[in-house]
Amino acid sequence: MRSRRLPAPFGTRPLALAALPLLLAGPVLGQGDGPDIDYPETRTVDVVEDYHGTPVADPYRWLEDSDAEEVGDWVEAQNDVAFGYLETLPYREEIEARLTELWDYERYGTPWKDGGRYFFFKNDGLQNQSVLYVQDRLEDEPRVLIDPNALSEDGTVALAGTFVSPDGRYLAYALNTSGSDWREFRIRNVESGEDLSDRIEWAKFTGASWTEDSRGFFYARYPAPGEGSDRLTEANADQAIYYHRVGTPQSEDVVVHADPDNPRWLFGAGTTEDGRFLILSVRDGSSSQNRLWVRDLGDPMNPDLGGPLMRLMDDNDARYSLVHNAGPVLYIRTDLDAPRGRLIEVDLRKPAKHSWRTVIPESEDLLEDVSVVGGRFLARYLHDAHSRVSVFALDGTPVGELDLPTIGSVGGLNGDEDEPELFYSFSSFLYPTTIFRHDLATGETEVFQKPEVDFDPSGYVTKQVFYESRDGTRVPMFVTHRSDLSLDGENPTLLYAYGGFNISLRPGFNVARLVWMEMGGVYAQPNLRGGGEYGEGWHEAGTKEKKQNVFDDFIAAAEHLIDEGYTRPGRLAISGGSNGGLLVGAAMTQRPELFAVALPAVGVMDMLRFHKFTIGWAWVSDYGSADEPEAFTYLNAYSPLHNLQEGKCYPATMVTTADHDDRVVPAHSFKFAARLQASQGCANPAIIRIETKAGHGAGKPTGKLIEEAADRWAFTLANMSARPVLP
Repeated sequence: MRSRRLPAPFGTRPLALAALPLLLAGPVLGQGDGPDIDYPETRTVDVVEDYHGTPVADPYRWLEDSDAEEVGDWVEAQNDVAFGYLETLPYREEIEARLTELWDYERYGTPWKDGGRYFFFKNDGLQNQSVLYVQDRLEDEPRVLIDPNALSEDGTVALAGTFVSPDGRYLAYALNTSGSDWREFRIRNVESGEDLSDRIEWAKFTGASWTEDSRGFFYARYPAPGEGSDRLTEANADQAIYYHRVGTPQSEDVVVHADPDNPRWLFGAGTTEDGRFLILSVRDGSSSQNRLWVRDLGDPMNPDLGGPLMRLMDDNDARYSLVHNAGPVLYIRTDLDAPRGRLIEVDLRKPAKHSWRTVIPESEDLLEDVSVVGGRFLARYLHDAHSRVSVFALDGTPVGELDLPTIGSVGGLNGDEDEPELFYSFSSFLYPTTIFRHDLATGETEVFQKPEVDFDPSGYVTKQVFYESRDGTRVPMFVTHRSDLSLDGENPTLLYAYGGFNISLRPGFNVARLVWMEMGGVYAQPNLRGGGEYGEGWHEAGTKEKKQNVFDDFIAAAEHLIDEGYTRPGRLAISGGSNGGLLVGAAMTQRPELFAVALPAVGVMDMLRFHKFTIGWAWVSDYGSADEPEAFTYLNAYSPLHNLQEGKCYPATMVTTADHDDRVVPAHSFKFAARLQASQGCANPAIIRIETKAGHGAGKPTGKLIEEAADRWAFTLANMSARPVLP
């Protein structure tokens, strides 16, 4: 069950939470009626940038220096205000208590098999980090292999990746600290549970792919930052592929591939299931397109690391992802000449494009992924933003479909290519993540792990609706709420979306959202252009000069919810993170009267300078760059930071970010919050909540997740004149 398929460069995207019924008859604080907030004074500087003849002021430029003592003082002062305000909100403690109660259930990850052993993750309920277990047979008692909770007192050290050697002897695992994208690799002996002395630093956006001899693995890393440089903000460049041999120091790692002429290319390295070939995926930033190169390693048990490189797909014209190989025949998922995806067969002995053969043709649904289990292709599709799974013979003949419990999302599809045992997960808004075991030979399916959650879904309903955007485009949206909801326009509603980087939002189980719905709230999740729900065409329709389509789709979703009687502007909140934070920032500056509350999280708010920091340059593929005159025009037109107007009344806003976010650096949120506080033309609060020892979101401890969700719901309810009636 070794997953040896090529890991594309990841982490480069900016991405993408006893009933408490709401009583709406009287205000808690009411919009604009809350306590006066004495915001910290934020000084301004006389910085004006010339963009192709247009002067643009940047009075808060000094907030970009995260190491400056003055910035640290500003962060502390802003947190004093934010947490001081949040502590005054009614029902916050009760909401946190319910979140804690509901969160406390056992959660399992999808098992996988490597080297003859089974591995899986489990969280007892309130553990800050999930624990990795191993067992030789399913009937054996699992034992703990790695408990990340023992690596730090506050749970801020997280497992960022686990990679088992082909013989099952070693586990290479990556750790990140305080949410940073930087990774440190270590190696653990699976049998003894002891770590070797190996340490690998300055790895980022990479996994580890073992050679068949289990003596070492390929990974990607950057040069170590120079003395005095800021590793949390400095632009990342010159990534290269290395080979690390077990038991040797990192200084002896072999450079397998580097490209100094293209310092911003991103590399993913993987080996085929038989260990014969090294596959390199090469991306220019976060573009959906990639190159696919192949190196014949020769004898898998004595691999040749320096053989010639075949640039198999080198036009950067489509997406290419290795699925499987049968000797020199590769099976590759691509959207070349098939915007919604197909599976092709490529023989390395005759690699010309005219010799490629389609195995699974394009369909009306998006082909998200293909796995090989038990001599079958399992194709996971996205049908109107929810999962279906088709089974094909290796020659492409359709065999059948997996029966799924309801509209939802499938994950995993883990299994060995020669064994019929398949594991997968399924979840939906009201369906807790459940692990299934399926026998491809008999067609029998059984529940393998089912969580016990203190929540009765029978009183709730999810439906999918379709609405028209500004230009007439038909957009899908999931809406979930209590089944006794009255369409009287008075329901507190949370509208959450992403809309970018070809990322698809699917139905999923989330404890924080359950508490929101328990309190009578409506949860709405539209699938905006810019995402990948309908293939590359849907994605491209929300990029660069077409990015306004994404904001129009979001605003149209809000208007649909109002028109259909779910809510009204005074009871409508918008939320999104990363690229979704940009979405919230753009929507609240373009249509401030439409929303009561705005919750932009770790957002890309300065669209003129995002490419100056860490991996931000990689997002030019979706956004464009202000260095180009045409792109500057449309970026400046919607950049949240630059479109705040002094004296205008904006929604009650809680900006959230973290001090160790080295993907979307916190300066985006710092500058936006400072300008919003200076511009706000009414009494609606404009606070910024800055988490410490945290990053962009991955690996955030459970305790921090609960605290942040409690603050979010308390802030939202207090600023839309809604209050929970507690038992």
